[in-house]
Amino acid sequence: MKPTVSLDDVAAPAPLFSWALVGLSLSTLLSSLGTSIANVALPTLEVVFHASFQQVQWVVLAYLLVITCLSVSAGRLGDLVGQKRLLLMGLGVFTVASLWCGLSSNLGMLIAARGLQGLGAAIMMALTLALVGTTFPKTKMGGAVGLLGTMSAVGTALGPSLGGVLLQASDWPALFFMQVPLGISALWLLHRFLPADQVKSDLSCARLDPLGTGILAVTLACYALSMTLEHGHSGQANGVLLCVALAGLLAFIWLENRAPSPLVDLRTLKQPLLGAGFVLNLLVTTVVMATLVVGPFYLSGGLNLNAAQVGLVMTCGPLVSALTGVPAGRLVDRSGALKMTTVGLVAMLTGSLVLALVSSRLGVVGYIVPLVLLTSGYALFQAANNTAVLKGVSPERRGVMSGLLSLSRNLGLISGASMMGKVFILGLGPSRDVGTGMEVVFGVSVGLVGVALLVLRASSRASQRNAESN
Repeated sequence: MKPTVSLDDVAAPAPLFSWALVGLSLSTLLSSLGTSIANVALPTLEVVFHASFQQVQWVVLAYLLVITCLSVSAGRLGDLVGQKRLLLMGLGVFTVASLWCGLSSNLGMLIAARGLQGLGAAIMMALTLALVGTTFPKTKMGGAVGLLGTMSAVGTALGPSLGGVLLQASDWPALFFMQVPLGISALWLLHRFLPADQVKSDLSCARLDPLGTGILAVTLACYALSMTLEHGHSGQANGVLLCVALAGLLAFIWLENRAPSPLVDLRTLKQPLLGAGFVLNLLVTTVVMATLVVGPFYLSGGLNLNAAQVGLVMTCGPLVSALTGVPAGRLVDRSGALKMTTVGLVAMLTGSLVLALVSSRLGVVGYIVPLVLLTSGYALFQAANNTAVLKGVSPERRGVMSGLLSLSRNLGLISGASMMGKVFILGLGPSRDVGTGMEVVFGVSVGLVGVALLVLRASSRASQRNAESN
């Protein structure tokens, strides 16, 4: 038998890596663009399909719910059948679904097509990051992860503006038709330049866990719906959904500890730095969501900016993330993931602290400067944390771990949209002071980032003790 050599230890020819990374970056751009580009069309869809806002919002929710529910399962399936093979299938599904979205003749058809598009995006989100871990050497992984973070930020920021331009120039189907040639391009690049999947002998008897997959999907769907129905306001339906989600989580843990081929090997999450990585991701994205939820209200109601000025200020965050993603990844390669995770969290803590204490007294500049610090810290944290998680697992488990990273990010965004919105309303107080509400929200953000730093410190110490004992 020939000895196997891990791609973690050797580098492939430079052209293969550059074009493969272009394909992975385009896949990341498409999945994040799909998240944000449809929002701008909701008022148009209300008129076209003679529907209410509650009905047309499912054009966005269907996409997000499917991604949230299936990202972990998609990652695990990629580990079993081949990450490249499944990614190409996911891109094909996304591309066909984009065409179907544009051809939809009624709202129900459009929502179904968006759900199918979300299935493709779930596979793309889980496996693009995993393929960086299995395709690129560890010495270059941070830079590649940083570039994917940049493309994700670009897609999120570009969606509303590009969607607005397309709506002005054409009609709502153009928002989906333009994704078709991009999907075909990504398919060709990845088919041509990604290395072939390697057969893993230790996975020959493994199989997908259908019961665990179903329970996790129902659990995540109930949680996501409890956070989004009725705009996240507490009610009987939200409470029931949360209870079902909690029961589903307990059942999932019980089942996975006994399954012969579990969807998620919970023993892996007992490794201090790995388990902490997902907790940190959830906490940090909750804080980032606060800037998107509270920012527009503070800028318009507290600083009296018009809509164009609010939009301009709000683009600062995604723009900073896009510009700092690649340099952040290179810093991770040079200085180490653990150190850069700490630096990123400290930058986020400082930015949140300034927003909580003095920002409202310094006008627009007092908001933009700490926002830039917070979002650049987030870009550095993402590159470092994702790299640390991918380096900490074997190649045959990177798909499911990448899916868990995507899941923790989505859960943080969903939770942040609901929880930080409630905190903002409570912070307004009887005087309905928007500035006070903003300060309360970022005071809570300081606490969340502080908890993240404590978790990171505890996990690094536990990891060091484990290494010394071994």
